[in-house]
Amino acid sequence: EVQLQASGGGLVQAGGSLRLSCAASGFSFDDYTIGWFRQAPGKEREGISCIRRSDGSTYYHDSVEGRFTVFSDSAKRTVYLQMNSLQLEDTAVYYCAAVSGVRCNRGWYLRVYYGMDYWGKGTQVTVSS
Repeated sequence: EVQLQASGGGLVQAGGSLRLSCAASGFSFDDYTIGWFRQAPGKEREGISCIRRSDGSTYYHDSVEGRFTVFSDSAKRTVYLQMNSLQLEDTAVYYCAAVSGVRCNRGWYLRVYYGMDYWGKGTQVTVSS
């Protein structure tokens, strides 16, 4: 059974940090591009970061570049999103997702409109002032 399990969300003050985890099972972890989307209230879901182990590529949307870091642990089959210097605008439900045959690049931002192979359930991140 394929599963993507996101965790690590919570309530944090502006300027603080959180680390999200996405545990994968049931598919070939190293052959997929796995990444993160977020959806703020009243807004479209957007791709903010991804990683592709097969070529080592990563991507960050401008809104998170320099503050967020994506990395993975193949032994644990887990992709992480380290979020530092959190801002009020980062408040959203965060989802991890996986797709095969797709590069990890700036196209990830709109990837939600082209389909993903697997989605995890979201985890809420709330940044307070």
